[in-house]
Amino acid sequence: LFKHKRALFVLCLLSAAFTPVYVGVVFFGFIPEHRCFSPGVAELSQRCGWSLEEQLNYTVPEWGGHRTGFSSRCRRYEVDWNMTGVSCTDPLGSLVDNQSAIPLGPCWDGWVYDTPGTSLVTEFNLVCEDSWKLDFFQSCVNAGFFLGSVSIGYIADRFGRKLCLLVTVLINAVSGVLMAFAPSYTWTVIFRLIQGLVSKGGWLTGYVLIAEFVGSNYRRAVGITYQLAFTLGLLILTALAYVLPHWRWLQLTVTLPNFFFLLYYWYLPESPRWLISQKQNDKAMEAIKHIAKGNKKNLPLSFQNLSSEDEDGEKLKPSFLDLVRTPQIRKHTFILMYSW
Repeated sequence: LFKHKRALFVLCLLSAAFTPVYVGVVFFGFIPEHRCFSPGVAELSQRCGWSLEEQLNYTVPEWGGHRTGFSSRCRRYEVDWNMTGVSCTDPLGSLVDNQSAIPLGPCWDGWVYDTPGTSLVTEFNLVCEDSWKLDFFQSCVNAGFFLGSVSIGYIADRFGRKLCLLVTVLINAVSGVLMAFAPSYTWTVIFRLIQGLVSKGGWLTGYVLIAEFVGSNYRRAVGITYQLAFTLGLLILTALAYVLPHWRWLQLTVTLPNFFFLLYYWYLPESPRWLISQKQNDKAMEAIKHIAKGNKKNLPLSFQNLSSEDEDGEKLKPSFLDLVRTPQIRKHTFILMYSW
């Protein structure tokens, strides 16, 4: 089983590398504590020698007991902090008589973020009125997962597991690098959507490929191992995010290993089961002999009887109706859909 174990190991690397696309928004879209930036407040704070806490208490609406309130994050006092005679101990009291009547306005000059790193939120100001854009960013990924899983699953059945896997890996890697250098929020969403379209489908193709490499007795074990590799990827992603607090560097770091997976062209054989289903028995025998040689095993007689003469039969054509064609597969389809 040495050949099978090596195939499982390299495909588990693919499974682990999928986590940044799946849950990367936790780090790429990190929302730090923030407040409105005001040039006048910054200048006054420097002149008065305020500490950060004093500046917040004097100039940020509803600061203190309402630290996480909308007003403290998304509104600022509409006053002229550059007026002469502004007190350093009670600036608002020296500007107006009734502090409760001071008008509040939006953050015209942007925000100040209390974080040493960067994220999509801090770079593109996805807060307050634009906070929905962060949800839209992840929604595009999920939409890509849905469309890609359906379409790429069909492509893998139609053109082969290995070809589908390599194409999705290439597109995922290229779009991931482009996202790391995206000049705007719009381009970031576009490249992330492309990653969503191919990454989940590619991950599922790897799952199918390793499941078809082994016999039915080992299928459950390799499936669980493949999933465990995804969990390991979560831990690695967390460690990388801790070391790399800037989202562009993190995105580039987790994307570049995907180019390594293109070497699978020379390392992984096509699924023999798929080749047999497509009546490509000669290629299937070649793949089976390659696997048997790596495992130092002799071929069973049932495999030795495969020949090109059997290729004249009708090829199996994939169809979405296969998911509900028989009572047993229909039951399994609905159970899995409900579970997910």
